[in-house]
Amino acid sequence: MVNNKIGKKSGLAGEMTPREIVASLDAYIIGQESAKKALAVALRDRQRRLHLCPDMIDEVHPRNVLMIGPTGVGKTEISKRIAAFSESPFVKVEASKFTEVGYVGKDVESMITSLCDAAIEMIRIEKSGQVEKRAQENAEKRLLEMLFPRKKSQRKTALNKTEDNGIEKGRPSGIPEARLKELREGKLDNREVEVEVQEKVYSSYDPLPMEIEEDSDFQFKDFLGGIIGSRTVKRQMKVDEALRYLVSEEEANLIDMDEIVQQGLDKAELSGIIFIDEIDKIAGRESGHGPDVSREGVQRDILPILEGSTVNTRYGPVQTDHIMFVAAGAFHVSKPSDLIPELQGRFPVRVELASLEEADLRIILEKPKNSLIRQYEALMEVEGIELEFTPGALNKIAHYAWIVNQTSENIGARRLITVMDKLMEDLSFSAPERRGEHVLVDEEFVVDKLSGLIKDENISRYIL
Repeated sequence: MVNNKIGKKSGLAGEMTPREIVASLDAYIIGQESAKKALAVALRDRQRRLHLCPDMIDEVHPRNVLMIGPTGVGKTEISKRIAAFSESPFVKVEASKFTEVGYVGKDVESMITSLCDAAIEMIRIEKSGQVEKRAQENAEKRLLEMLFPRKKSQRKTALNKTEDNGIEKGRPSGIPEARLKELREGKLDNREVEVEVQEKVYSSYDPLPMEIEEDSDFQFKDFLGGIIGSRTVKRQMKVDEALRYLVSEEEANLIDMDEIVQQGLDKAELSGIIFIDEIDKIAGRESGHGPDVSREGVQRDILPILEGSTVNTRYGPVQTDHIMFVAAGAFHVSKPSDLIPELQGRFPVRVELASLEEADLRIILEKPKNSLIRQYEALMEVEGIELEFTPGALNKIAHYAWIVNQTSENIGARRLITVMDKLMEDLSFSAPERRGEHVLVDEEFVVDKLSGLIKDENISRYIL
């Protein structure tokens, strides 16, 4: 039996074995095999659950994962890629930004609203793609009617032709082919047209003096818009801008937002993934005073969501029973056992991610899809410069990045970005004047640009 809400297949990962999921992750993340394996199995288990009998399907809960490791080793990236492979709604939140109920700050339930936002947007984009062609044709027709208004008799003739199926395929009814061709080729883009647009009306009086979070559950401006409504105003636009606006308006008219919201909520409940970063920042037992009280309060507020509860969002109630949670933290000062026991029990799978060594940084520079080296080569190609890195240069870059991580704050693979930026700074600045050149980045080039910085004991003054 299969849950009818989501069907037999739910994205790409539903058809992939855990081994294939790990292989796909290998194209983007170097090392960290235990974390990849744990998340691949957790994702596959969720797909397996959909094929269970009705008596058991609600009893199987997600394998929530706790990832322990320093910054810059791939915790966030692994979770994001897993969500992308499975086409699952994904949000990342920081535990340190939440506060206990009763304190000023962000409520933990806002993470569910954010997940619903992501899921609904995914469904909206999917539905918009299905009506895109029809919306484009309708928008073109409306725009040409504005540019070249016809007399009543001409509109009647066009209507008769439509009824006789005398319209060419791919051309909106009643639109002269020559005019349509000019519009599609951009020959009318410099012309201006008056378009009626919907504008929300808000009161200049702000009855709520306190600041409301943009992603908070209570959207006051949306609430006001629903009461006060909107007005139609006329604006002068360039043809290309007007066409984009009319296409979006036609798409909105062709899709059923109520249906999209409901499908989005179903998707969030059954395949949503929430990544809770910096969970170590709220670890700590109650001491009776200071910030520890709030930390434990946040843990207890998060607990019902992980256990499975109904959260009221602006779209309606959402069940959290089958949302998958992935938490991560460095745990330099605290340790996982400092979390309250109930919360520890909600993360049955724990994996430790290793710090990156010099050899890892060397591989990260070159091996992943769209690696830093490929990115810089592509950026310089835009300026007409052929950029080439020698193996010796890559070894030296990785060596310098590793040294900086050891002598200052260890930020993992992110250190490569700061080192590469410093290395390529002069070339990036002068690139427009060097079109047509071939630039070879060898070991000597790297030493010349970076050795002076490495010699300084307090290198953090130069590189973040």
